[in-house]
Amino acid sequence: MADQTHVLFVEDDDVIREATQLALERDGFAVTAMPDGLSGLAAFRADRPDIALLDVMVPGLDGVSLCRRIRDESTVPVIMLSARADSIDVVLGLEAGADDYVTKPFDGAVLVARIRAVLRRFGHAGGAGQAGDPAPAVTGGTLAFGDLYIDTDGMEVRRAGHPVALTPTEMRLLLEFSSAPGTVLSRDKLLERVWEYGWGGDTRVVDVHVQRLRQKIGQDRIETVRGFGYKLKA
Repeated sequence: MADQTHVLFVEDDDVIREATQLALERDGFAVTAMPDGLSGLAAFRADRPDIALLDVMVPGLDGVSLCRRIRDESTVPVIMLSARADSIDVVLGLEAGADDYVTKPFDGAVLVARIRAVLRRFGHAGGAGQAGDPAPAVTGGTLAFGDLYIDTDGMEVRRAGHPVALTPTEMRLLLEFSSAPGTVLSRDKLLERVWEYGWGGDTRVVDVHVQRLRQKIGQDRIETVRGFGYKLKA
């Protein structure tokens, strides 16, 4: 297991859990599959997986609450699984700290592609022999925007002298903004660059992450340009 990407998969449906576990294992992942949130939390703390796949509706401790508990302890990537694409559960999961979500029923190849895309953003090899740690959008030196300082070598952010804790996805998003301050970046462009969506995706992923980023670096630092996207104030 040490040489494999370790996936924690929490799903209460026996058929989906077993079929997905087998599919992921065939793609070279090591999988710990749990049927409820409480056992999932215990497995997370015991095994410290590389990524967590959490179904929203699981018994004991629902997926959104489990995501919050994981995020309180770790920046490990989290992908939420939801049966309803238009459900408020999707937004709640992203607000709880999830990095992405996949709608059920899902194609196994799509799920694997999304897992590997998230892992690349987190600097992980991606399992199954998949290399890929793309260079960040900005490299070299420290950037300053008012009281916000971004160390693009050390991947550290400070606001008014105090460290700002960002998840890797939030950091990649901030780097995209800081690479072109004052330039409007569309939601589709951010989906392509940060989430590596080669196709149209749900822009709620971008909106919620921008909201989370604003809470950490200042509500007025990222401006909404209605009908176009977002820009970092220079």
